[in-house]
Amino acid sequence: MELFRRLRDAALSAALLALPFFLLRASLIDPSRTTWLDRALLTVAAPVQFVATQLALAVSEPIERYVWLVEVKKENDRLRAENARLRAALRELRGVHEENRRLRDLLAVRQAVGVETLSARVIAREVTPFFRVVRIRLDRGARDELRAGMAVIAADGLAGQIRRVWDRYADVLLSVDPTSAIDVVVRRTGARGMLRGTGASDRYLSRVEMLSREDEVRPGDEVYTSGLGQHFPPGILVGHVVRVERAPSGLFQRVEVTPAVDFSRLDEVLVILGGSREQQALPPDDLALDPDIAPPLDPAGPESGETP
Repeated sequence: MELFRRLRDAALSAALLALPFFLLRASLIDPSRTTWLDRALLTVAAPVQFVATQLALAVSEPIERYVWLVEVKKENDRLRAENARLRAALRELRGVHEENRRLRDLLAVRQAVGVETLSARVIAREVTPFFRVVRIRLDRGARDELRAGMAVIAADGLAGQIRRVWDRYADVLLSVDPTSAIDVVVRRTGARGMLRGTGASDRYLSRVEMLSREDEVRPGDEVYTSGLGQHFPPGILVGHVVRVERAPSGLFQRVEVTPAVDFSRLDEVLVILGGSREQQALPPDDLALDPDIAPPLDPAGPESGETP
């Protein structure tokens, strides 16, 4: 009995070992040359192969999908990081391009003015509750030979004039300040008048005073510095006429002018070295401060003082 069991086990093992060989042979042989044994093996093995294939797909497909999603997530994270880096680089390049454009425009203005100038950077702004700039501060001062009264120009035109200077800083009185007075001329007709800022907190606006009713002025006319008064060289664009009113009586007409310069976007300016009065003394409250440090800009509005 023991011998029979051993022979049975040996025969079963041999059959199981030979079965894959015969299945492989039946699968690879030319169909025209298959025997009845090959066809029988293929018939019996087909359902088994189908079930095994479906089980393998059912198990492998979720695993492959998970592995694929993990790789996709890694790729997405890498692409997001790369996109953020490229966006930051693009913003930086745009900033550099914009700065280069402003500096080129400023250089062109320096060459057109034809007088000695000094470049300066705006380091502080004082604004109204309506976010209108009423005063700016420059990173140049007495050590750079700046004096009160020197004209300050931007790429678009006249910004104002130096009001006060310290060792390393200078405050600029803008052309729209009510204490500012600039002798101007309307280029189209040659009409002359005195430009004074309105001091409006919600918009940038100036008025041309002492302009005769007989002078022809209309909206859109360009207003330039006349060169009189030795504060500003002639031919610097100040602004454009936006409104003209002629009262039924009186000697003068009312002309409103918007500045050519957008003061909220000023970053670099040119100071014309010449045509200024002597440096003003600081008020008593400023004298108590360190002489190397300029007093802070007053958030309440522009300081009052004598007309430059």
